[in-house]
Amino acid sequence: MPELPEVELARSTIEEAALGRTIVDVDDADDWVCRPHAPGQIRSALVGRSLVAAHRRGKTMWCDTTGDDGGDGPQLGLHLGMSGRVIVRTADDRTVHGGDPVRGADGTDASVAKPEWYRFTLTFDDGGSLRLFDKRRLGRVRLDPDLDDLGPDAGEIGVAEFRERVGRGTAPLKARMLDQSTLAGVGNLLADETLWQAKEDPHRPAGELSEDELTALHRALRAATRAAIRHGGVHTGEVIGSRKKGQRCPRCGAAMATGQVGGRTTWWCTAEQQG
Repeated sequence: MPELPEVELARSTIEEAALGRTIVDVDDADDWVCRPHAPGQIRSALVGRSLVAAHRRGKTMWCDTTGDDGGDGPQLGLHLGMSGRVIVRTADDRTVHGGDPVRGADGTDASVAKPEWYRFTLTFDDGGSLRLFDKRRLGRVRLDPDLDDLGPDAGEIGVAEFRERVGRGTAPLKARMLDQSTLAGVGNLLADETLWQAKEDPHRPAGELSEDELTALHRALRAATRAAIRHGGVHTGEVIGSRKKGQRCPRCGAAMATGQVGGRTTWWCTAEQQG
């Protein structure tokens, strides 16, 4: 599913192309994607307003809107689900898009996409639009999303707070990193890439890591996250292509192993990541 880098690419798409444009219509008819809002409720809240800022914490994204009499309007929460993509059509008919690197129809060419795959649409007064394209219908759109259960963003957390939050308890290190209340934004692929970069065993109890090891892990997470954003998503990580049966570590050539850690399929190097 989209992880922090993919959601950041979607957020930057909105920031680049959708801010400051007046909303004149909203298609919120998909009552599954827009739950718990009834059809028309999001439309009533947003028509006449503009998006003024796009934010992200972990995998959660939301936009501020203009308010009445100089105040703040409702926040528009957008979650990409398993395969969502944000597509913005500009006033001069260009397309800007970001999110999950889907194969086949990515929503930028409506002639090869089913109409129902566009789950939510904002239409702007200049003729352009913002759409949530989601073939699997697992995305979410809601007003004023609740962020209380999320930990700090994995791409922004400082090293001291990272050490305090991640380096505790007996849970496997990978499971600790995947806990969104501990650290928001790390998904399965980013966790495997980060642990491989840091040469850490995903099974190791998180509380066993030294301060220096946690500092190195934080550095690896920052580097892996930035590289994924720069290259277009977590699928571009150095070890991701080796997460297959019969593959070998791209760094040392040792066999790659797989198993379940924290309920998720995990891959690691048998030479450099075995405790």
